[in-house]
Amino acid sequence: MMTREELIGMLGAPFSDSETDRELFAEAVRVRNRAVGDQVYLRGLIELSNRCRKNCLYCGIRSGNSAAERYTLTDGQVLAAAEYAWRSGYGSVVIQAGERTDGVFVERIERLVRQIKTLSDGELGITLSLGEQERETYRRWFGAGAHRYLLRIEASSPELYARLHPADHRYEKRLECLGWLKEEGYQVGTGVMIGLPYQSVEDLADDLLFFRNLDIDMCGMGPYIEFPGTPLAEAPCAFARDERLRLALRMIALLRLLMPDINIASTTALHALHPQGRELGIAAGANVMMPNLTPAVVRANYKLYDNKPLQDMDLRGFNVALDSGWGDSRHFSVRTAGAPVSALREK
Repeated sequence: MMTREELIGMLGAPFSDSETDRELFAEAVRVRNRAVGDQVYLRGLIELSNRCRKNCLYCGIRSGNSAAERYTLTDGQVLAAAEYAWRSGYGSVVIQAGERTDGVFVERIERLVRQIKTLSDGELGITLSLGEQERETYRRWFGAGAHRYLLRIEASSPELYARLHPADHRYEKRLECLGWLKEEGYQVGTGVMIGLPYQSVEDLADDLLFFRNLDIDMCGMGPYIEFPGTPLAEAPCAFARDERLRLALRMIALLRLLMPDINIASTTALHALHPQGRELGIAAGANVMMPNLTPAVVRANYKLYDNKPLQDMDLRGFNVALDSGWGDSRHFSVRTAGAPVSALREK
């Protein structure tokens, strides 16, 4: 139960203080291994489409980016990727896309989720990361078989959130959606960008406390990386890229200490800043990795940030959990103990 002041002190420690970081990461790994084990769980990432109705000021697939080469995978491509994940023993897939809320999209996701459950005999877990939706949409997708949802807050400070988004975005709406997801029975994940313009270590400490207070089940966060041509890319940043990497690793470790039994992803953004970035994330206390199963022919078009890794992930050297179920958040099991059966989908 670290205080805000203690979190600020750890995040703001000199970047030359490598010994303190080594001790922090070693403690985070010890806590992780005790709370959730030392295995790394895989989520096969399927980037369904880079078409998005939102115009976030930092994002490479923002609706205002006329240079983006837009694509949408076919049903066959999605199902082939899901079947590959299932036959390879991954346990779960993540369907991610730019945000759409139209009826055609909502129905298509519902259909794809049902088809993935059928082709895998119900053995493949499904995480969705498809942005803000109506509550009824979340309910339909959950009923079809999705059981995890990642909806990143990007910045828990309302003031900073407003500086990252156009005026038509509402911080309160994002919080409302996170609440709906929890009430509908999902394992709920969120996350932030680390090292943003206008961001301080105090903001990052507050992000960690926000995760704890929201009582999340999983987290996906990583360093901020500018995308050329976006409005935010022109803003000065207080942290150099190597410092953002160190901050991101500290955030992973500190979150592991604050919430020992949640799932924490080692994200591709870490790898964009360091050739062993994902390995460093695991060594700082993360326990989830997301190999990219998007067809290589379009993978380069799903660029949320610059220098996104496009190569396949080398899993040698990791204690990977294969053929061992969905790799659900242990925190979710504790959080929902005693909940009505009607509120949660049975496996």
